[in-house]
Amino acid sequence: MKIVFDTNIVLDVLLEREPFAPLAINLFNAVEQQVILGYLCATTITTIDYLLSKKLGEASAKLAINQLLDLFAIAEVNKVILKAASDSDFSDFEDAVLYHSGVRASVDGFVTRNSKDFKTASLPIYSPTELLNIIQQSHK
Repeated sequence: MKIVFDTNIVLDVLLEREPFAPLAINLFNAVEQQVILGYLCATTITTIDYLLSKKLGEASAKLAINQLLDLFAIAEVNKVILKAASDSDFSDFEDAVLYHSGVRASVDGFVTRNSKDFKTASLPIYSPTELLNIIQQSHK
């Protein structure tokens, strides 16, 4: 199962945001154990670097970015994806880019805490709890 992780899920882990971190950590563990193939949108990497550099410093941000690059596949962003995002019915451009980069990477779905931002999506959009339940059910 190929899943794009929304930026908010990644930040939940990296910034240990409660009460969201435990679920997000479990999803990261599923990627580490190769139960699912995790993807990040290329723009997620740049956003995370910016936010972590401000909050934790450049050295910590660089370490986190390298760990993410080792763990996740990257869904690319190019002109075709940006055009599809711009032409889409998404109200948030960043979410549209993330979505269309995942579509282009042939993923099976997305995990986010903001499913309302993906209401025009044709691929499955999972909350962390929903995705974790699916993972647990498939491994019984």
